[in-house]
Amino acid sequence: MSAHTISSTNFANTKPHYEFLDGLRGVAAVLVVFYHIFEGYFCHKQGRPITLLTHGHLAVDFFFMLSGFVISYAYDDRWKKMTLGNFFKRRLIRLHPMVVMSAIIGVISYLLSGSQRFDGTAMPFSAVMGAMLLMIFMIPTRPDSSLELRSGEMFSLNGPMWSLFIEYIGNVLYALILRRLSVRVLAVLAVVFGVVHSWFFLGHMADYGSVALGWVFDEVHFWGGLIRLLFPFTVGMLLARTFKPRKVKGAFWICTIILITIYSLPRIVSESSISLNCLYEVLCIIFILPAVLWLGACGTAKKSFTSRLSNFLGELSYPLYMVHYPIMYLLYGWIINNKETSFGETFAIIALAMLTSVVIAYACLKLYDEPVRKWLARKFVK
Repeated sequence: MSAHTISSTNFANTKPHYEFLDGLRGVAAVLVVFYHIFEGYFCHKQGRPITLLTHGHLAVDFFFMLSGFVISYAYDDRWKKMTLGNFFKRRLIRLHPMVVMSAIIGVISYLLSGSQRFDGTAMPFSAVMGAMLLMIFMIPTRPDSSLELRSGEMFSLNGPMWSLFIEYIGNVLYALILRRLSVRVLAVLAVVFGVVHSWFFLGHMADYGSVALGWVFDEVHFWGGLIRLLFPFTVGMLLARTFKPRKVKGAFWICTIILITIYSLPRIVSESSISLNCLYEVLCIIFILPAVLWLGACGTAKKSFTSRLSNFLGELSYPLYMVHYPIMYLLYGWIINNKETSFGETFAIIALAMLTSVVIAYACLKLYDEPVRKWLARKFVK
């Protein structure tokens, strides 16, 4: 969620709102969609690694960092008036309605694709329904399970759901442990997690050549995904607790350019003992993403085009992240079945997939997510 899931809560209404952080979450969500589109074009159509937005998966690490910042900022000083149960109610109300909707959209997408895996294997309707129920209750599927419908994803109706599963773990850790830590202890813990993060991804523990782990429910991916969460999440919390506002003109656009740049640099191919590609991504997570978060929080929001765009992107970010991948499955299926098409024909389908994702996301936001969350909050949160 990732922080695509962490827009301000009712608890934070009396505090200054970091509007541009919402906007940057939206920018990262849009870049994730483009990353998945390019992934489909290059991997499924051309049979080679992605060469546009090569490091777009780092948006997830930025989401985790944003999540730590916003949750700490919104909740740290509220625990004298709030129980654990109330905290978890609020988080579930914020996040879970779109989980249910994305499961439904995932089923529709799977049925439209012929209820089969990418290799053409037909899957029974009972397996599709079983996978939907597991997704609704956030129960991951192992790659050897009979309810795994794709190619190893822990949530095979909507692959990116893995990051929300990991972020749910982050919410639990925050409520039970992390919120209780002093700034000094939290700083020490962030350093420890940073060392573990570097050791895991640079020491060939995963031997993946990238930090893009977490989407399969096996030992390497689970621990890789959890490590991807722990360091940026604690850094985000630390920044929230130590941040002193400063005015920076153009912060939103500066941060947007930085994110696009670091996501777009080519994959680094090397045969050294340490993957230079992993090294680059780890350095981005340790140094550049915290700087972007700090700079974004320094932005001054006024009534302007930038402010309106930031608000729109912030609202759209979570629904877009949650609904776009079922659309990508349909795009991938079309690409697999039409490898002989020209780039122009593919481009038209890609544009349609992007537009469809945005329209469905916005419709879900206004017609479903916001009304349902308001109703749940009135009924269950005092």
